[in-house]
Amino acid sequence: MNSMNKIEIAQDGSTDDYSKTFTINNEDHTLANALRYMIMKNPNVVFCGYTIPHPSEIKVNFKIQTNKKVTALEVLEKGLVDLQEVCKHVLHTYETAVQQFQSQQMEA
Repeated sequence: MNSMNKIEIAQDGSTDDYSKTFTINNEDHTLANALRYMIMKNPNVVFCGYTIPHPSEIKVNFKIQTNKKVTALEVLEKGLVDLQEVCKHVLHTYETAVQQFQSQQMEA
């Protein structure tokens, strides 16, 4: 099994807790774009962007800068939790719709 951490703080030379680069391993645009969207909805975020270093590398470099009211790590954690909640809601809505459809088909 790979001993690499899922999320690492990149060594970009910054000692500022309000501007950090995180490396998310074993992920691609699917997670990165959704997470970027969720993070940008946070009013304390000044900048959020990501890059995929190379198509053959399965990792995302995520840069977050805040207005210094919260740390970049706090923003990343909140973005992940918020995205998880949205995914749970979408899954619940989908499963409910499937059950309703199947019930209608049984009645027909």
